[in-house]
Amino acid sequence: MPVNKKVAKETLIMEVIATTNAPKALGPYSQAVLAGSILFVSGQIAINPETGEMVQSSIEAETQQVLDNIEAILTEARFRFMDVVKTTIFVDDIKNFDAINAVYAKTFKIEPPARSFVQVAALPKGAHVEIEVIARR
Repeated sequence: MPVNKKVAKETLIMEVIATTNAPKALGPYSQAVLAGSILFVSGQIAINPETGEMVQSSIEAETQQVLDNIEAILTEARFRFMDVVKTTIFVDDIKNFDAINAVYAKTFKIEPPARSFVQVAALPKGAHVEIEVIARR
């Protein structure tokens, strides 16, 4: 005879995170989504949220703007860079690896998160770097 077991299901509340201190989404997606204690930040490119224009003076400036955008989203969700457990960096040219690392290392000085670094054919708006992050409280 089968035994009936009650299975408790935890309801996972998802909250959309949005801030005007980072660029608005370029398509049908959220800047970030908080699912329980895990924050998923969509890929960010170097759009200055004040002007709506791309920052493309150098790969270093572009990378810094991307990290600034991520920081604004993290802050809106009450997270910090130290809460980031995984990053994925997308680039249109792997030759920028060292320059991006130099800027990235200033943000993640101690115990950097796990990371993937992937070259792609192209990025939106002519961007050279895009970074997405996952953070946990």
